[in-house]
Amino acid sequence: MSDPNDTEFTSTRPYLIRAIHEWCCDNGYTPHITVSVDRSVQVPLEYVKDGEIVLNVGLTATTGLQLGNDYISFKARFAGVARDIMVPVDQVIAIFARENGQGMAFPQISKPDSAPEPTSPKPVTRARPALKRIK
Repeated sequence: MSDPNDTEFTSTRPYLIRAIHEWCCDNGYTPHITVSVDRSVQVPLEYVKDGEIVLNVGLTATTGLQLGNDYISFKARFAGVARDIMVPVDQVIAIFARENGQGMAFPQISKPDSAPEPTSPKPVTRARPALKRIK
């Protein structure tokens, strides 16, 4: 029998994105995602502001929408021109309903090419548990 601590689990992010997307659609809201843009993201760069882009991922605004575990992909029109969109799930920093702002935000995942310089390791110290006196 294998040790469950040795298993690498998949991220919950794609599952939560799909759940919030479905919730938006079921309630008549328009799902949008906020994406942190880097070279791994395929979006129209002219719409990127401060390194981010907000995309309408509603079923009527997209064609061929795929909310996969690794990528979100679809076709959408920008100023009347159809564009292919490809977003790594790790680059999604929020999904929300346009009408009321309800949704979920995610922490940004640092990538190896954007990781800070390594520092010398710090010693790990374990705190002793607080002991409660019994009278």
